[in-house]
Amino acid sequence: MKNDTPEELNPDKEIGRLIDEVMSSSLTDEQYRKKMQRRKEVQDLRIAQAVPEKGLIIVNTGNGKGKTTAALGMVLRSLGHGYKVAIIQFIKGSWEPSEKRVFSYWEDQIEFHAMGEGFTWETQDRDRDLDKASAAWEKSLEYIRNPDFHLVLLDEINIALKMAYLPVEDVLAGLAQKPANKHVILTGRGAPAALIERADLVTEMTLVKHPFRDQGVKAQPGIEY
Repeated sequence: MKNDTPEELNPDKEIGRLIDEVMSSSLTDEQYRKKMQRRKEVQDLRIAQAVPEKGLIIVNTGNGKGKTTAALGMVLRSLGHGYKVAIIQFIKGSWEPSEKRVFSYWEDQIEFHAMGEGFTWETQDRDRDLDKASAAWEKSLEYIRNPDFHLVLLDEINIALKMAYLPVEDVLAGLAQKPANKHVILTGRGAPAALIERADLVTEMTLVKHPFRDQGVKAQPGIEY
């Protein structure tokens, strides 16, 4: 069995090769054990070479559901570790979000600002939408710069960028001001290419089926809000 040096080894390709061999071959128990042992060696090497900590810029985008939901999972993890978190909602806000009520139980750790007035087809006032987005971004900058907050969630900011309510250059410049260990999550469909390029972690939610589009099912409590 070939054992590459750390300089020669491509961990992703090696793990992919091992998975393919396990899935496509009829292996004896001993052969399977050796391949899994090799995979563990490669994975241990990856972990040993990894940077111990870095504040991440995280983008959840795409047309599928779950962008905010995934971000809120990270919020819960941060709260569980005792970290302080800030959430700024850019588009939502015309109703009292259920998330805000839930997170009130961690009121000593979390700041929650729903600063939009609803979706653009509801507000029907571009100038007011621009003003609201600008105010939400100024509030975001306060938390991005504040070293006391470990995680900042900018919910639906990608929509504001897509609608040109905020210049992407301003957002990138603001993200550059965050402390080195701070995480910032930006959600919403249509994330601009410049933001995707700058981000450390990007996930695109792909729409396969949707109950409203395919069955005419309205948004439901506990699922959409």
